[in-house]
This record gives sequence, C-alpha cells and structure tokens, in this order.
Amino acid sequence: MRALSRRRLLAFAAALPAPVALGAVPVAFGAAPALARPARAQAEEPAWPDRPLRIIVPVAPGGSLDILGRSVARALTGPLGQPVVVENHTGAGSNIAFELTARSKPDGLTLLIGSDPLTINPSLYAKIGFDPVRDFAPIAELVRAPQVLVVKNGLEARDLAGYRRLAQETEGATSLASQGNGSIGHLGGILLGQALGFSTTHVPYRGGGPAVVDLVAGHIDSLLVTLPAAIEHIREGRIRALAVTGLSRSPALPNVPTVAESGFPGFEVVTWQGLLAPAGTPEPILARLHAETRAAMARPEVADNLRAQGFELADGSRESFATLIRAEAARWPAIVRASGARVD
Repeated sequence: MRALSRRRLLAFAAALPAPVALGAVPVAFGAAPALARPARAQAEEPAWPDRPLRIIVPVAPGGSLDILGRSVARALTGPLGQPVVVENHTGAGSNIAFELTARSKPDGLTLLIGSDPLTINPSLYAKIGFDPVRDFAPIAELVRAPQVLVVKNGLEARDLAGYRRLAQETEGATSLASQGNGSIGHLGGILLGQALGFSTTHVPYRGGGPAVVDLVAGHIDSLLVTLPAAIEHIREGRIRALAVTGLSRSPALPNVPTVAESGFPGFEVVTWQGLLAPAGTPEPILARLHAETRAAMARPEVADNLRAQGFELADGSRESFATLIRAEAARWPAIVRASGARVD
C-alpha cells in the first residue's frame, strides 16, 4: 500500500508544469527580487547637479557682467548643493565666451552670463561661431542697466553740453573708451555722437573694469560703460558722471541727468543681462535653474545689493527672455548698418 502511494505521488509530480515542479519553486520565487532590482535602478533619476557648476563671464573681472556673475554664483551655491564658480573668458568682443558656451556639453553644468553682444556681434563680425537664438537656452533675464558717460576728473566738461563742445573743439581727438569693440558702449558712443553732432576717438578695452581703472588713472578722457562697473568710483569722486542713457534717472544716481533730459529727447541705450545654457540642456534642469535663480534674485540681500550697484532687476519667464533675445537679434543689424560700425 505504501509502495503504491509513492508511485502515484511521483507520477503526479511529473505531470505538474515545470515552474511548479518539485525543487523548482524556491528558485522561481527567489529569482524575482533579483530581476526587479535593475528595473528600479533604471527608474531612479540621477541626482543633479552631481558636480560643481561654472558660470562663464565674457569680460574681465570688475565689469558689470563680472559683478553680476559673481552675485549669481554666490546665490546659487547653497540651493544647488554644489559650488558654482565664475570663469572669465575674455577676447574677440565676448565671442570666445559665447562660442565656448555654445559648444559645451548641455548638462546644465556650464552656464553663461550673456548680454547685448550676444545679439549684436553677428552683425559686427564677418565670421561668427554661434547663433544667438539657435545655440542657447535662455534661463532668466536678470537685470537691465543704463550706460553712463563718465569722464576723468581733469577733463573740462562738467555736463553733457560741455562734453559736446569739447569733442567738437578737439575735432575727434577726445578719447571715448568702451568695454570692447562692438559692445553696447561702443555702439552707444557712436549713436551718442550722431545724436549730439560730434566725433571721438574710440578706445576699446576687454571689459568695463579695465577701462574704468584707466579712466581713474587719467589715461583716457571719457568712457561709456554699464553703470554698475563705474558706480563706486563715481560715488568716491574718482571720476565724474555726466549723463545716463536710460529714459529715466537711475535710482542709484538720482542726481545724474539722462541724455534725454539734457536736450536730446528719446535717446536711450539700455543693456540687458541674463543667464543662459547651451541649447539642448534638458527641460527639467532649465526649469530648476530658472526657479532657483528667481528665488535667489528675490532675496533682499541679493536684490538690494544689485540695486545699490545700479542694476534694475528684471522679472519674467523663460519664454519672455527668449522673446527678448529673438527681438534683439532682429533689431541690431539695422542699427549696426546705420552706425557704420564693423569689427574684422
């Protein structure tokens, strides 16, 4: 009886499907967690950022873009949980920095503080290695700022009318510096001369910082530069401000008149400055960078410091910043042609 029962049991086991056969059950159930682990690992998104970030600044230390870049780097370091360092890459009217950023890996770890030359330079240079619309992903417009016409303390001109007379009397010998060939200061100086009826000798620098230093030292007569690069020297009396190029006075220098109110209504040259990444940077990274940047710029210690330096804080979406860049890229070619400016 016992032998017959054993034969029946073996026959029954042999008839079962393979996964449930005797001895296979522990293997089948034991394998399931091992198969699931890689699937879960693939579903987990890697942490970002997992390495330090760099912000490319296209001018020398001390200029307004450099001041802004370092302010943003400090403000983002905490929220992103990684160091954010500034790298100054000067030369070729900022084109070296623009091309470096455009060719960088679109991983959100290389960012750019861009400004007007990004959209001006394609009209100024015969050969250009980037497209301002196609090759960059706008993150946030950060600030706007007027240019300021400043002169060395030894210059006779005490106001814009006096500067105009001096430039006319010297028949173009008065030197007017800018932060570089094709910069907003360079073009603004041309437009100012056309509006006021005088000519000057243009002296280009690699950024507003070095130009301000030479103006303080008396090596050049005058300079048209973004206000934050010169404001501390103006306040300390080392150089004199004659006019700002916005349509209204700057709250940071309320006693300095505008070019428009000095007898030339409608004259305006205002620079924009913003944060960009290489085109192709993933959307979630761009969204986070925009949110973190906006939050950082809204903090009183950041906002008040930038306003005190002459910046006007901008606000808006990534889409509005992209619209501004497209509009600027379309606007400048006609102005450059009218000014006659060209950089080879």
